Amino acid sequence: HVQLVESGGGSVQAGGSLRLSCSASGTTNSGYCMAWFRQGPENAREGVAQIEADGSAVYADSVKGRFTISQDAAKNTLYFQMDNLKPEDSAMYRCARQRYRGRCVSAFPAPVHYGYWGQGTQVTVS
Repeated sequence: HVQLVESGGGSVQAGGSLRLSCSASGTTNSGYCMAWFRQGPENAREGVAQIEADGSAVYADSVKGRFTISQDAAKNTLYFQMDNLKPEDSAMYRCARQRYRGRCVSAFPAPVHYGYWGQGTQVTVS
């Protein structure tokens, strides 16, 4: 049974930083494409970053240069370092894993390609 659990969200002032973690149990994330998505109260789910098993990553223009996705294979954990946070970054952040091992199906994270999701962690920037 694959389970992804996020942590690290919270409330910060604009310009601050947070680091989100996504821990996996019941599985190993080794060899899988992983991603972070976010959804605000009035917005659709938005893919913000995606990382291949080899560490190469893509980012939404809105977070490029401020956020960094990474993973620690030994800890089976995905991370999301968020710096210079802005109020518009406020959202529920969820990690996700593609259903099958291998390269990312799409060039940019799309929810339809991800079969496993965490419950989410709330980020609020004021």
